[in-house]
Amino acid sequence: MTAEGFLEGRRLQMARGVLLQCIMGGYPPARFYGSDDGDLALVADPQQIHRLPWSQQPRALAICDADELTGESSRLSTRGQLKAVIARYAAHGLAPVVATELEFFVFAPNTDPTQPFQPPVGLDGRREDGHSAFSVSSNNGLRPFFSDVYACMAALGLPRDTFMHEMGVSQFEINLLHGDPLLLADQTFLFKHLLKEVALKHGLTVVCMAKPLAHTPGSSMHIHQSIVEIASGRNVFSDDAGQPTATFRHFIGGQQAGMADFTALFAPNVNSYQRLCHPYASPNNACWSHDNRAAGLRIPASSPVARRVENRLPGADANPYLAIAASLAAGLHGIENELEPQAAIQGEFEVPDSLSLPCTLHAALERLKRSPLAKELFGKEFIEGYIASKTMELTSFFDEITPWERRVLAAQA
Repeated sequence: MTAEGFLEGRRLQMARGVLLQCIMGGYPPARFYGSDDGDLALVADPQQIHRLPWSQQPRALAICDADELTGESSRLSTRGQLKAVIARYAAHGLAPVVATELEFFVFAPNTDPTQPFQPPVGLDGRREDGHSAFSVSSNNGLRPFFSDVYACMAALGLPRDTFMHEMGVSQFEINLLHGDPLLLADQTFLFKHLLKEVALKHGLTVVCMAKPLAHTPGSSMHIHQSIVEIASGRNVFSDDAGQPTATFRHFIGGQQAGMADFTALFAPNVNSYQRLCHPYASPNNACWSHDNRAAGLRIPASSPVARRVENRLPGADANPYLAIAASLAAGLHGIENELEPQAAIQGEFEVPDSLSLPCTLHAALERLKRSPLAKELFGKEFIEGYIASKTMELTSFFDEITPWERRVLAAQA
């Protein structure tokens, strides 16, 4: 849209079906978004209009809500779904607080998708070989890129907490500062967009796939969650003596009740399950534990005022609006219904069948399809439309024969 049109307040409209467009570009049948495929209004959030610092030509980006022409939020909008979850907390006098940890890989350009990704050539003229995890100098080979990332984050008003090299080859992590869930979802979205744009300027490729390299840790988007009382600002997970509250237990109970049903919302792509099939530090379970990274729900070591629940299931490929909405909605379901969690686990443990999660996209979509809880919390229209779009993507994947199949199975009798 032209700047003139935007400043005049001209309404921007978009076909309703675009909200269910699959990642290959196609659409499920029109019955999932209204047979007429009428328009939605894109309404810019005045707090989320940004001049793009990496663009030579002056350009701006506005994050918008997708609203029906009657004025209410579209049930197909993931941002709208998150706003609805926040409103349900507010009706109880509560406000959720979240923070996201996003991991990503920085690679050399990959023009042939049949070939594996490679780390880029750094300032020293060499490619990283995987020995730089948590090193104080691990970012130095890509210093111009990261300096530009930091500058662009500052220009967009994106505060950052910590930045580090993660376990994978040329894999990095950023921790965004905790705050309002909608703001954090917007910031996570903006940061991922920023990464890819700045990488292109530097002749690099940033990849937010859950598992872009074999034999290498995948990329997560852990979500840290706490809840405060709106009137007092008190963390309701801790009592006056600093001990865990019943609300804390019920929140965990809700998370456990919803994680299997919502796995397809946290792990939305075929590749998501490549990360989850190697369970340490990418736990495919709904167990909870105090400071145990093998649990899907980890309670980090902290002071009572910072007591929180870390959902370790979402990957870097998850939609931040939807993943945060699903996690918080499950927790509120537990609070409202006073659900008790199963016993905490510590050390090495076997995952009980009742706390195991789907391990393929097909299984996750089947679980979501059978979930009354998902339809209750997100509406039948959204859940059925999401499943239809993701089923198209899964079918497209099954339409291709992988190099592994040709290499290993062709010689079999």
